Amino acid sequence: MTERRAAGADTGTGRDAIVRAARRAFTLRPYAEVTMRSIAADAGVSASLIVKRFGSKERLFHTVADFGPAADALFAAPLEEMGRHLVLTMVRMRREDQGDPLLRAVFSLGNVDERTLLRERFREQVTSRLAGQLRGGDSELRAELIAGLLLGLGATLSLHRPGAGERATPEQLADLYAPAVQRLITGSED
Repeated sequence: MTERRAAGADTGTGRDAIVRAARRAFTLRPYAEVTMRSIAADAGVSASLIVKRFGSKERLFHTVADFGPAADALFAAPLEEMGRHLVLTMVRMRREDQGDPLLRAVFSLGNVDERTLLRERFREQVTSRLAGQLRGGDSELRAELIAGLLLGLGATLSLHRPGAGERATPEQLADLYAPAVQRLITGSED
């Protein structure tokens, strides 16, 4: 959430729009096919502004490949409340940022090296970090299953657009989805 707030405070530079456009571009096309000009056109800014803000296409890609800010927002709750928090945060981030904070790890069309980098970062910054927070046995397995539930939620909301999920409030979605996530967090049936 810190990146989103910091970016929001930086409204005069178009940083949010640049990052959203870059996420779309790097998800939909291999790295070699993405140009700063195409990202700039999609973001409604100049290519020189992107260079000023990020330095290079490579640095912009590494910003896009960073799941840390999303993980910070997702895991900012005590374990007893984390299932609901995860669902609410995912839905709100999707709606506020006009894109899913995690799906790029799965649907990126880059070459093997790019996809591998995204998946390694996802594993390190999301799944392994979550496993380190969980108590009890099978924490790595439970963290992977939780990540799968979150990715599934994002994929479902994307696939069924427009659909019931888009019309539902974040609270309605959390009421239905969070109990399954919470069971994996606590490692129990309650």
